[in-house]
Amino acid sequence: MLIKSISGIRGTIGGKSGENLTPSDIVKFTSAYGAWMLNQKSKGTSKKSKVVIGRDARISGEMVSKLVSSTLLGLGIDVIDLGLSTTPTVEVAVTDEKADGGIIITASHNPKQWNALKLLNSNGEFISEKDGLQVLQIAEDEKIVFEEVQLLGQRKEMNDYMKKHIDKILALELVDKKAIKEKKFRIAVDAVNSTGGIAVPMLLEALGVETIFKVNCDPTGDFAHNPEPLPEHLRDLSKVVVKNNAHLGIAVDPDVDRLAIVCEDGEMFGEEYTLVAVADYVLKHNKKGNTVSNLSSTRALRDITEKAGGNYYASAVGEVNVVEMMKASKAVIGGEGNGGVIYPELHYGRDALVGIALFLTHLAKFGKSCSMLRSTYPDYHISKNKIELINGIDVDKLLVGVKEKYKKQPINTVDGVKIEFGKEWVHLRRSNTEPIIRIYSESESQSTADNLAQKIIADIKELIKANRN
Repeated sequence: MLIKSISGIRGTIGGKSGENLTPSDIVKFTSAYGAWMLNQKSKGTSKKSKVVIGRDARISGEMVSKLVSSTLLGLGIDVIDLGLSTTPTVEVAVTDEKADGGIIITASHNPKQWNALKLLNSNGEFISEKDGLQVLQIAEDEKIVFEEVQLLGQRKEMNDYMKKHIDKILALELVDKKAIKEKKFRIAVDAVNSTGGIAVPMLLEALGVETIFKVNCDPTGDFAHNPEPLPEHLRDLSKVVVKNNAHLGIAVDPDVDRLAIVCEDGEMFGEEYTLVAVADYVLKHNKKGNTVSNLSSTRALRDITEKAGGNYYASAVGEVNVVEMMKASKAVIGGEGNGGVIYPELHYGRDALVGIALFLTHLAKFGKSCSMLRSTYPDYHISKNKIELINGIDVDKLLVGVKEKYKKQPINTVDGVKIEFGKEWVHLRRSNTEPIIRIYSESESQSTADNLAQKIIADIKELIKANRN
């Protein structure tokens, strides 16, 4: 499978060109990105262009990295190769090295047969929708001109950027290494056999954590379980936490931009609540500070933000949209309910490492257990569902129909349709990659959230039936 989107190229390794992520596809889309970047560059300085690349530990990573690097060199672009790295580390390196862009070679939470090219601009942020469309168009035009031998780019390896990234985290005002060290935390880490197995223990040691129980921390890329950090995939981590009387467990996805916490009793802190807890800590030091998450994230962030005197803003789904809203609202913290923490004091990107440092500081100062910290937050439950669409279904018409049915309720149409029912809500949006409508709902009980979703699904089926007639 090959998925071409505005934020990058994602696919399964092997198979036919144009249908999967093959070497020729990797060269094609890397060339398009390089050509787009050079077009941007031509509007400014004549200084030679430079791109930072880095990869997670998945099996195909080295092959893809060499193809990406060689293609960029062929375009006359210098390459700074971080080797095994994390998504946030590459983002930090782009600005530190004053590069013109970056490519992260990772398929994030997808299984090991997948890989992808995540494309960054000169700010170390994911390229915009407009820029992404330009890259895709350049790839389709296939009119790229490569440089002559005297003008080829040069490649430079920099293998110390994880440490540089961690040093920046330790230098943040709200990260208290002394408080963390004094707590003598015992922490279990599940890095799904990717680069988090290097980065997370390195960070914890730098923060003064002496006892670390490593689970799946060998960066072989042979993922020990489904790499998405969801409760059903973290049972081994839970067992290690309980067995070793650890204070908490930390789980990250293969490229270390999502963070999930396991409490001392083996129960999940809740992926949605990673951002809530970190935001709570940041807001204690930024009274009346604003926050942002996407429309499908828990209401708990809004609750704690308003309690602290700040304003909460909801963006369309997608990191680039969250970042855009954060900048517009001058948010002090933001992110996504999938465990993605964006702390602009460091950089505008989801960063599990800065999330860990801020969470541990918060927990250390709280002075009680991880589960007790979780109990201080509003308790919401999200139900995630989907409806598969039959060919010929007019999704826009369906969404308009739902909107009309619930027109007396507060409705947000920034990204699909989100309907509020007091503190409960339902969010419907069309998938960008599959013929489905995603339906997320939230309530103070799981059964109510499930029932709310089923009611909306029934409404959609009625609308489909009516439209057929």
